[in-house]
Amino acid sequence: MLLAPFWALVALAIKLDSSGPVLFRQARVGQDGRSFRMVKFRSMVDGAEGERQALEPRNESDGLFKLSDDPRVTRVGRRLRALSLDELPQLINVLRGEMSLVGPRPLVLDEDALVEGWHRDRLQLPPGMTGPWQVLGPRRPPLQEMVKVDYLYAATWSLWNDIKILLRTFGHVLARRGV
Repeated sequence: MLLAPFWALVALAIKLDSSGPVLFRQARVGQDGRSFRMVKFRSMVDGAEGERQALEPRNESDGLFKLSDDPRVTRVGRRLRALSLDELPQLINVLRGEMSLVGPRPLVLDEDALVEGWHRDRLQLPPGMTGPWQVLGPRRPPLQEMVKVDYLYAATWSLWNDIKILLRTFGHVLARRGV
């Protein structure tokens, strides 16, 4: 309830900047391999997923799709991402029990299909809004490196470690390093 006025301002900014829905929903893989619909503020043009294949030759990551200057990102979306505000609606997923504040990265279905063997044990925990790989640094690691980090996080889970990750996440967000 406390965030409702702020969310309304973000929703208005998104609507004034580009046409389409305010929220973006995407199928992700969660705990025990169950899929769920992750919710974010829309930071790209409406229908951006349909344009991904044309941009695939420009992909800058190994196993994950990442463009540092993605032409599909809107003006407002760029600011939301810089401040990590596009992630706030994931609190809905947390309240539904589909995600937690800290956990392994919730992969999209095609990325998850590339994860094999013991790396799949990372799915023993619910995925998180933030996690260990987000606080390692500004670059996005290759998929195989990221799932190793997530596996180690899941295998050695502790509440104290989650608290440290949350604190480091706040530091990254406040320093505008993106998470």
